[in-house]
Amino acid sequence: MEHSLPTPHRPRVDDADRRLLAAIQHGLPLVSRPYAEIASRLGLSEAEVITRLTCLRDTGVIRRFGVVVRHRELGYAANAMVVWDVPDDRVTELGCCLAGFDFITLCYRRPRRPPHWRYNLYCMIHGKSRDEVFAHLEWMVNHCRLQALPHEVLFSRRRFKQCGAVYERQPIAVS
Repeated sequence: MEHSLPTPHRPRVDDADRRLLAAIQHGLPLVSRPYAEIASRLGLSEAEVITRLTCLRDTGVIRRFGVVVRHRELGYAANAMVVWDVPDDRVTELGCCLAGFDFITLCYRRPRRPPHWRYNLYCMIHGKSRDEVFAHLEWMVNHCRLQALPHEVLFSRRRFKQCGAVYERQPIAVS
């Protein structure tokens, strides 16, 4: 099966793609072969599900395929976004250093917004307590040699609902 792009801006999405998107938008089944499970519900083969998902990703219909982790349910009660003012020529180097830690779940560059916001590198640290987050921060600062860089530690005060992308507002019946 081949999917083609009718225009550079709007990928073609057929009915089987819509049903597939509806089937995955709330998460994959927690089974050893989730694509086979989805395939059986949709009357497709496992290979076709994988091919269609790959095509949807490659054409930009699906921009990211990942896991939504609910950290609090796993015991991680302290979460902090650390924002750094990094020289532009070192953002990639230091971003790679920070992203290498297993307690960092997000690490990305953002444009500065002077004069009010000078920070251009962001990373999210999860810990079971604020003390653990600060211990992780100290380790990162020493390991990546960030002592001289201005930064702020912004702890989460509230959690909003975490969910993945919604592709279909109305449920589509799947067998």
